Amino acid sequence: MRWLTLYTRSRQVPTSAAAVALVALAVWALNGPGAVAPGIAVLVLTANVAAASVGLGGQDAALDRTAAMRWMPRRAAHVLLAGALAGAALLAVQAAGTKLAPTELVVRDSAGLVGLAALGAVLCGAQFAWTLPTGWLAYTLLAPVPPGISGEVASWMIFSPATTASTGTAWALLATGTVLYAIAGPRR
Repeated sequence: MRWLTLYTRSRQVPTSAAAVALVALAVWALNGPGAVAPGIAVLVLTANVAAASVGLGGQDAALDRTAAMRWMPRRAAHVLLAGALAGAALLAVQAAGTKLAPTELVVRDSAGLVGLAALGAVLCGAQFAWTLPTGWLAYTLLAPVPPGISGEVASWMIFSPATTASTGTAWALLATGTVLYAIAGPRR
């Protein structure tokens, strides 16, 4: 078998992709044409990233660390492709007629959320990589938004993409999570 087939199977990519497709199908079926609250879009993106985050660790951490291949570019590509898949699924639902959020918000939020998942894999292990994006989503949707720049940073998911602080937070999370995950890999 080719290395890509083995890699995708060991990282549970087919199962994650099926979960993302199922979430997209459910959103499409449960929401008719027209506008929907933007919180739904952020919830869907978080569910997609959580489904993709299970693949941030392999079956054997020792094997990953001792393999003869370079893992840094593969890990970085995995994170970026997971974010792209999460956003693309939501954009596909929007193309079918359900307006959830502007494209800029989908791109920014999927980038920030996948960065959080990668950071979660580094800090908590791949099996708990979903906790950081889910926890930040819960804080964003349930806690009152602080005023000023601190609110734009803390609740970056729900602010307009034109907001510099929220967009900068999302891209900083993507960069930090991707780089740390590419270098260190998931925690054992």
